[in-house]
Amino acid sequence: MSRMKLEDKGKILPPPVLSKYSEVVSKEVQNCPDIIAATHWEIWDRNQPNGADFYVGEIELGHIHLDGSIHIPSTKKISQSSVKAGLAQKFPYAVDWVQYSIEDKKSVAQATWLFKLHYDHIKGTTEEDSIQQILQYEI
Repeated sequence: MSRMKLEDKGKILPPPVLSKYSEVVSKEVQNCPDIIAATHWEIWDRNQPNGADFYVGEIELGHIHLDGSIHIPSTKKISQSSVKAGLAQKFPYAVDWVQYSIEDKKSVAQATWLFKLHYDHIKGTTEEDSIQQILQYEI
């Protein structure tokens, strides 16, 4: 799956208010420096909101769907390490993405951590250091 530029995804509008737990994660992600947050549109209907997109400049950090599922791109090694450690699920359409569902307070912390892991990698944390963080994370 290729990463799309924000402007290629549809109209750039502020992200919608999400459900209780997803909104907590959205606000935490938006508090990171240099985050651009916008509406995530339905892939086949660029007029139908389906969550919140997050970018660091031109780099996609990931998104939260209205149903609470998150999709986060990274490197193949980081994604596979996250899945192997039980911190995320394999994304069915690409080996360098993971998915996870926000369902309760505990999943808020883990979803926020997954976004932060990718954010730090975008900002310069090495792949090796990111994998070490995964191995040290306690569920």
